[in-house]
Amino acid sequence: MKLIVGLGNPGARYAGTRHNVGFEVVDLFARRWNIALTVEKFHGWFGQGTAHSERLALLKPTTWMNRSGDAVLAAGRFYQLNLADLLVIVDDIALPVGRLRFRTSGSSGSHNGLQSIIDRLGSEQWCRLRVGVGEAVGAPADYVLSRFQADEVGVIGQALERATDAVECWIQDGPEKTMNRFNAEPAGEQRDAG
Repeated sequence: MKLIVGLGNPGARYAGTRHNVGFEVVDLFARRWNIALTVEKFHGWFGQGTAHSERLALLKPTTWMNRSGDAVLAAGRFYQLNLADLLVIVDDIALPVGRLRFRTSGSSGSHNGLQSIIDRLGSEQWCRLRVGVGEAVGAPADYVLSRFQADEVGVIGQALERATDAVECWIQDGPEKTMNRFNAEPAGEQRDAG
């Protein structure tokens, strides 16, 4: 069993914000593989299914970002999960909009959702897929709760599709191939200094 967790905040007020790209990737993956995320379980929206012959559990914590670890711990304990089978998808203000960064371990990088998971699991040794949402303009807390600008919408839309591809690659081919394939800058990506 693999557990795929997308981080975000619950409720319509936060839908489409930079902080909720983890939710959006899990939703895209669930649609691709016809997995319903309709069960309230493990402090979140939960669903089970199969992709590439692997049994999967998908989870969108509804604990609010800062307590994401409560949901991950509850699901992990239930499934007696090996941490190598955990993937967390999260926004990252240290990456340009649309860039992906897959890692098998690491610090929270000041992301409260990741820090909560690290604290609750007592380990940094699990996979995470960071989706770039751009460098914060103004206060980071306000920035991540903002929506994408008109000129960013197309870029982030493509990035969410690529992130969903990266989740599939991780399931099918493992973390090394996922890093090699998805950490590179996408072909044709525009560099915008302003």
